[in-house]
Amino acid sequence: QVQLQESGGGLVQAGGSLRLSCAGSGTSREYTTGWFRQVPGKEREFVAAFRRRDSRTYYGDSVKGRFTISRDNANNLVYLQMNRLNTEDTAVYYCAAGTNLITSSIPQDIHYRYWGQGTQVTVSS
Repeated sequence: QVQLQESGGGLVQAGGSLRLSCAGSGTSREYTTGWFRQVPGKEREFVAAFRRRDSRTYYGDSVKGRFTISRDNANNLVYLQMNRLNTEDTAVYYCAAGTNLITSSIPQDIHYRYWGQGTQVTVSS
C-alpha cells in the first residue's frame, strides 16, 4: 500500500522560499512522484514531477526556473524547493504517485493513483 505525507508548508512573504517534502512508502522504481496545487474554485494545477526510473524532472510553465524537484532515495523523500514565491503560488500543495507514466501523462492528475493530504502554502504580499 502506497502512502504519501506532505510537510513543509506555511506562510512566507513574496520573494521568499519554502521547501516541501513528500515522504513516501510502498513505492518502487516504476513510480513517478508529482506535486500539484489547488486553489478553491479552481482546477488542480500540475507543478512538478520526478520520474524515478530515469530521474527525469518535469515542471509546469508557471514554476519553471523558480521551483526544483528532487529525490532522496535513501530516505524515500521527494522535495519541492520553491524560490521567488509570489502571491499566485498560494495554494494547497499535494504530493501524488503514479506508475509507469509516459511523458505526456505526467502533467495530468488523473494518472496519479495515490495522493497525500496536502499542505497549505500561503504567500503574503
